[in-house]
Amino acid sequence: MPSKPRRTGHVRAQPLIAVRDVEASSRWYQAVLGCESGHGGPEYEMLLNNGELVLQLHAWDLEEHPNLMGPDSAPRGHGVLLWFETTDFDACVEAAQALKVEFVEAPHVNPNSRRWEFWAKDPDGYVVVVSAESRARRS
Repeated sequence: MPSKPRRTGHVRAQPLIAVRDVEASSRWYQAVLGCESGHGGPEYEMLLNNGELVLQLHAWDLEEHPNLMGPDSAPRGHGVLLWFETTDFDACVEAAQALKVEFVEAPHVNPNSRRWEFWAKDPDGYVVVVSAESRARRS
């Protein structure tokens, strides 16, 4: 059996999704997740939490990037969940409720992981899961 190559680096996810309105989506994610704008503008956004990149937003049909063309050519995000962990689940729930988000699954404890979570659709129909350890909830 070949030996595994030694890895010394650190890998961190930096997801990017294509959206119809970068600025509106940025406001939605900032409200629900409590993150801040790291770039801003109508074409591209970097959403940060405590200085760390959480999510990138990119306008559809811009600069002819592969796989970011033709927003109506396939269902958005089919088979993909944008999963975020938080230490303040209640604040995320309150923000989502204030925005009247479409919940796919309302706030609940997942019986398998025993973690709080809710599943909601963002303005473009991507499914966003917000999760927290059970002790992160005050109620």
